Amino acid sequence: MIYFFRVPSQRIIAAEIHSELNQPTRERLEWLFGGAEVLSEPAVDGTFLGPRKEMITPWSTNAVEITQNMGIGGISRIEEYLDISGRDGSHDPMLQRIYHGLDQRIFAVDRDPEPIRSVRDIAAYNQQEGLALSREEISYLEGVSKRIGRDLTDSEVFGFSQVNSEHCRHKIFNGTFIIDGEEKEDTLFQLIKRTTRINRNHIVSAYKDNCSFVSGPVIEQFAPSAQDRPDYFQVTDIETVLSLKAETHNFPTTVEPFNGASTGTGGEIRDRIGGGKGAIPMAGTAVYMTSYPRLGSDRE
Repeated sequence: MIYFFRVPSQRIIAAEIHSELNQPTRERLEWLFGGAEVLSEPAVDGTFLGPRKEMITPWSTNAVEITQNMGIGGISRIEEYLDISGRDGSHDPMLQRIYHGLDQRIFAVDRDPEPIRSVRDIAAYNQQEGLALSREEISYLEGVSKRIGRDLTDSEVFGFSQVNSEHCRHKIFNGTFIIDGEEKEDTLFQLIKRTTRINRNHIVSAYKDNCSFVSGPVIEQFAPSAQDRPDYFQVTDIETVLSLKAETHNFPTTVEPFNGASTGTGGEIRDRIGGGKGAIPMAGTAVYMTSYPRLGSDRE
C-alpha cells in the first residue's frame, strides 16, 4: 500500500510499504520526513509535479536505504511530489510528469513488454539501430545464427553490441593498426601504456583497478594500536597513495544531467574505493563539455 505524508513547503511524500504501518513506524517516518503528517485517505487531490513512475530516482534509492538503516522494513520506494495547483507546471518531461491527483496507482506501470523480434538481416538491423558493429562482427553473428539453426533475436544482437563494445572490450584500442599497408608493432592501447612502462616514476598502480594510484606523502595516522580488540590510540607515520579518476558518462549526463551525474560520480567513488583498504574519496567533480558556440559573425 502507498501511504502519503504531507510535508511543509507544499510537498507530498509517497511511500510504498508492504507491511503494516504501526504507530512506532509511523512516528519514525514522520520524523524522518521532517515533521510530516501521514494522511488517512488513500488518495490526495490536487495537481502535483513529480518523477515519472517508470523511473525510480536516486533520491528514492537513498531514502529507502535510510529507512533500512533505521530498522524499518517493507519499504520499496519513496518519492516526493510538489503541489503546483494553480501554478505554472513547467517541467522536464523526460524526468518528470504532472499528476492530477495522487492515488494507489502512482507507481503502477501498465505496459506490456514488446514482443521478441527476429533479426534476419543483421547488417540492416545494425544500420537501423546504430549498433556500430563491424563487418567482422556481423559476419560472426551470421555464423552463430547458422550454427544454432535460427535467426538471432533483437535483444541478442543488441546485447552483443554492448558486451563487445569499446567501453567493455577496447576492441579498437587493442586492435591491430595497419597504416599505409604496414602493420604496426603496437596497438593504440600499448602505445598509451608505454609511457608508464618506460617512465614509471611515482606510479604505484595503473591500468589494473580502473583507477590509477601514485605515491603520496607520509602522513600521521591517529588510530588504535590493534584493530581486533579495544586498545590505546597511537600516532603512526604511514605512506599514502593518491588517485585521480575521470568517469566518462557523457551521454547519460547530457541527456539526464542529475541522474547521469549521480551514475558517473558513483562509478568514480566505486573505482577509487576498489583500489584497496582504507580508501577515502575526497572530492568529485562533474564536467560538461560542449562544442565551441561560434556565435559571432566573424567566426568561421
